Amino acid sequence: MPQEFRQILKYADQLGYTPDMECYLRHGGYEALKKALATAPKSLPDGKTFSGPEQLRDEVRISGLRGRGGAGFSCGLKWSFVDRKSGKPIYLICNADESEPGTFKDKQIIFKDPHQMLEGMIIACYANDVHLAYIYIRGEFMEGARVLKRALAAARGKNFLGKNILGSGYDLDIWLHRGAGAYICGEETGLIESLEGKRAYPRIKPPYFPAVLGLYMCPTIVNNVETLCAVKHIAAMGGAEYAKLGTPNNTGTRIVSLSGHVKKPGYYEVEVGKVSIGQLINDPAFGGGLLDGRKLKAVIPGGSSAKVFKAGEKFKLKRRGPDGKEAEQEVDMLDLPYDFDSLIAAGSMSGSGAIIVLDDSTDIVEALSNIAEFYAHESCGQCTPCREGSLWMSKALHRLTHGQGRKHDADYLIKIADNIPGGRTICAFGEACAWPVQSFVGKFKDEFIARGEADEQHRRASTHSVVPASEMEMAASGVK
Repeated sequence: MPQEFRQILKYADQLGYTPDMECYLRHGGYEALKKALATAPKSLPDGKTFSGPEQLRDEVRISGLRGRGGAGFSCGLKWSFVDRKSGKPIYLICNADESEPGTFKDKQIIFKDPHQMLEGMIIACYANDVHLAYIYIRGEFMEGARVLKRALAAARGKNFLGKNILGSGYDLDIWLHRGAGAYICGEETGLIESLEGKRAYPRIKPPYFPAVLGLYMCPTIVNNVETLCAVKHIAAMGGAEYAKLGTPNNTGTRIVSLSGHVKKPGYYEVEVGKVSIGQLINDPAFGGGLLDGRKLKAVIPGGSSAKVFKAGEKFKLKRRGPDGKEAEQEVDMLDLPYDFDSLIAAGSMSGSGAIIVLDDSTDIVEALSNIAEFYAHESCGQCTPCREGSLWMSKALHRLTHGQGRKHDADYLIKIADNIPGGRTICAFGEACAWPVQSFVGKFKDEFIARGEADEQHRRASTHSVVPASEMEMAASGVK
């Protein structure tokens, strides 16, 4: 039977566990940091020295950790791109914006175990020679910001931050910055622009890769809250041991935000790839199944920007058999392992780890209209295809949900959505607003056509109906 594997959330929901420093220390807090700071340089056979920070970066590479914010990019590889020869300071930013609809995992860490995130940040900073770091937190997380401010003050009081941390000679400070509630600030270069006090227009890449030209045009690392917590555990247990969790190329644990039409919505930490979508929805250890009397209609597997899966869909995926050879197998949507690679192979993504379950009571047209309205509102407006396209799609869907739909609106929506992504915009927001429309309309096209036809028939009937004149009008015209 599948079960949760709580590593990051090990203590978060235990009775009596609190977010203060003393409680964290009683549960082994900051021991991984002490171990990291005490890592001695190693001499290599070629006569070169492998410093403590270099060893930590290598452990993260060995661990196979992939970013938990959405893209699933290798954390070790991301760190390796940092320009360490420019002579400029290196910055690290913790992306705590968490603005993808359906996602509520990072806030659990912030509210319930903030020192774990800080410890992971400090270790990541030490590994990358960072002496000034920032936490960029979403503006609506007002209480979360207060929790983090208290945690930062407590960390400074214990000399886990500041000058000469724990006598190691390493200096670091971390500052908290509250955003203004803009979805686009989840995109790392938009976040950097906002942190610099400018409008959050994402930067074009190349040349503005954060690892080379990031905050203040200096090398910058941007990592998600959950990713940085994982760094703490890698430092404690070693990269090779961490890599044993999960599945090959999908290592470690993942916190899944499960919402929608299930009996037990909530957040669940699992080994990556060890649990299927169907188990997360139906198993008593997780979602507990659909609401009584309902049938599954669709699943959004990775936050609102992920392409939707239709109930009953099957995919042909390459699977490795007992003999080690790869063979193509047909896999039902509910049997897809919840990992990065399987969902990409099936045409969607695990994104921010947010599963939204839709049962047969869902009005698909209304659901997509709600998503499209969000993206039209959140577009930063810098790129024409995204600025105009997201609004056009939202307007078309507003027609369909307000009795003004047209039969050909389904094709119209697909035409717009197909002309937004594919390198036409500076950042991935173009894909984020187009993918839901492409997949919802593509897989439920009959519902969109039916809605448009019904609206057209209703308008024709209204136009051709004869409204009898009132008695006053009849009298005025001399009709008896």
